[in-house]
Amino acid sequence: MRYFLAAASAGYLANCNAFVSPRTFTNTNNRVLVVNNNIPHPPSFQTTALTAAVAALHDESLAPGIQAIDAAMPTLAPLFAELRSLPYFRLYSCDMLASCEYIPQELFECYTESCEIYPVDDDEVPTDIKMADFKEHEFELDGWARWDMPSEDYYDTLLFPEDYTGYDGAEVWRFIHDRIGFHDGAMSADEYDADDWKADFNKAVSGLHSMVSAQVIKGMREKINSGEGLDPDSYEWTDPSVEFNRRLGPQGETPEAVENLYFTMMLLLSGVRAARDRLLMDCDMGKVGDAQACQVLRSILTHPVFDDPSIEAASHRLRSHALKNSNSLWEARMRTRDLMRIMNCVQCNKCRFHGKISTLGLSTALQLSVGHRGAGGDAVKIHRVELAALVTAVGKFSSGIDLCLEMQP
Repeated sequence: MRYFLAAASAGYLANCNAFVSPRTFTNTNNRVLVVNNNIPHPPSFQTTALTAAVAALHDESLAPGIQAIDAAMPTLAPLFAELRSLPYFRLYSCDMLASCEYIPQELFECYTESCEIYPVDDDEVPTDIKMADFKEHEFELDGWARWDMPSEDYYDTLLFPEDYTGYDGAEVWRFIHDRIGFHDGAMSADEYDADDWKADFNKAVSGLHSMVSAQVIKGMREKINSGEGLDPDSYEWTDPSVEFNRRLGPQGETPEAVENLYFTMMLLLSGVRAARDRLLMDCDMGKVGDAQACQVLRSILTHPVFDDPSIEAASHRLRSHALKNSNSLWEARMRTRDLMRIMNCVQCNKCRFHGKISTLGLSTALQLSVGHRGAGGDAVKIHRVELAALVTAVGKFSSGIDLCLEMQP
């Protein structure tokens, strides 16, 4: 059996995103920064380069981008954390009652309240956001993503942040890797680095899985350190170091997991860069928030990392491959839509909510990178919810990278 399928079946396990409680931290200038208790805190990034990942790269063209990301995160991550506190980037109208259309399932009852989320009061959702989401709900048959139709139910990522709930999403991840990923042709021998855009797609999805795995491990570690824990009769605890080695270690089930994590992060950063003018336009039109909110957004969009050509390595690789065979890109668009819909099979509501946001962020990055014909998408046509998910996904990946920097050998 091909390694890709074997790895997926053997233990491509992920539960849900992890959340680390807000805390006080210092930046590289030893200035103490206090993060609001209602805002997901930015990672406490290490200044050491990710030498272990760089040394083991299968695609050496990614090395400069990895180093650029590591160097940028200590200053960029706090800004993304603050940006995620804005209504524009934290409120999503999401269908939490949709049925699973892919896998026959028994009803799973979450053993703790940590699985559940509830909609916010209607008056807490700005009218501009409601109007934008309802206006941009048009159906596109061959689009990159198919987000839930807007309703009166909005959920807040600050009220229900990423968390480790103990939910086991192994079955869903097996379906994603076995059935949504590509395995034909060159991918049968090299599922992530074959000379084909299909391998790039597999690599991006694997990076998404790596981010979730990192969040799970971080959540486990935080709960253990806090003494909170979960009922051992309901959930089996695993040592976070063991889990890291299994999920993300170079000798684990997916040796390229961390490399793929950075690959997807580069795609997301390239997506934000491509949407920079659109985000600034929304800021000028008062859609993002007040003057202070716009200042935070502008500080992010003018950060030097977005003008560093090294972060474009993943996007350039995907685009060059796509242009060789643009007539088959409909297969990628179909799979991103299926990737979104499979999240309805996740029976932990908090995990489903954050999984949908992360998947929409990835599909938006792919849309901006290659569009319909391989040359790139039009940022003006990107929906408000897609932009919000794209930016939120960057924040999630930042936290995942922080975990890898802390726990790498």
